[in-house]
Amino acid sequence: MSNVLFKHINIYLAVNESTINQYFNQHDPAPQYKRQLSQEFEGYIMNYVIAAKRYTTLEFKITINSEEERKYTEPLIHAIRRHFSIRKTLKAAEFKRFKKRSYALLFVALSIGLICHWILPSFLPEGEGHGFMSAVTNSLDVLSWVTLWRPIDKLVFQWNPFLKEISILDKLINAEIVIIDNVKKMQLENAA
Repeated sequence: MSNVLFKHINIYLAVNESTINQYFNQHDPAPQYKRQLSQEFEGYIMNYVIAAKRYTTLEFKITINSEEERKYTEPLIHAIRRHFSIRKTLKAAEFKRFKKRSYALLFVALSIGLICHWILPSFLPEGEGHGFMSAVTNSLDVLSWVTLWRPIDKLVFQWNPFLKEISILDKLINAEIVIIDNVKKMQLENAA
């Protein structure tokens, strides 16, 4: 039974003149929509989404309390999407390198296995010293399995964390943005 808590994750943000600068790297001189996110803000977001599963939906809920604060929402949304888009591209490139290295390592290990089981036994004399030859062939078996173990382990078990992180980054890029407009709420309350 799946946990209902992780089917939908809300990330709450307050946007105003005092909080907007906390979301960005203070040392980045670029315009606001191109600025880097601060490490603390990225950590805040990643702590929320760490428990995200395959079918979890993410939603940013941005609270604004005045019309003036509305101007900060678009640059913040753009900066968040841009930041996680870059992170996703870097993670996808890292995953591609991981696969390339793992397949190269598997090819080398298979080559060693072929040498141990096909080429070397053809050069070893048969007949006398059968106990010694048995020990050599058993040693070649062990050597070939030891060299194959690591690439098979990497290709079978260690690729999933890459895909999970790429999936989470994709969810952050495409997360729905909901603006909670307290100005309109107050206007409606005052009108009623």
